[in-house]
Amino acid sequence: MMHFENSSQAIYLQIVEYVCEQIIRGEWTEGEKIPSVRELGVALEVNPNTVMRSYEVLKNEQIIFDKRGIGNFVDLEGSERALRYLQKEFTSKALPQVFKTLYLLKMDLEDLKKPFDAFKKKYPTE
Repeated sequence: MMHFENSSQAIYLQIVEYVCEQIIRGEWTEGEKIPSVRELGVALEVNPNTVMRSYEVLKNEQIIFDKRGIGNFVDLEGSERALRYLQKEFTSKALPQVFKTLYLLKMDLEDLKKPFDAFKKKYPTE
């Protein structure tokens, strides 16, 4: 279950990120049918129109595609495209804030190495 209340990012973009994460993690594999707009809306407790908007972004990025009358599927290169999409979003939106915080705290990227290495050890491997 996703929680949308604490983010300044639009809900439909949070859903795009969620779908990309499912694909990158291998929860939804290339060529596999993904939840319908209605199913995902119910699961995430959001309006189906919001999910539809998210799916349109994912289709435009060629991460998913639809088979008319059958449903939406992960594109055959969906995993790689989802990864590139999230990298682009992180680099353009989150990273500038990280850099600003590092600068204000008089920290360097080297200061992040140990905490990041510790995080990677705790994070589930693929």
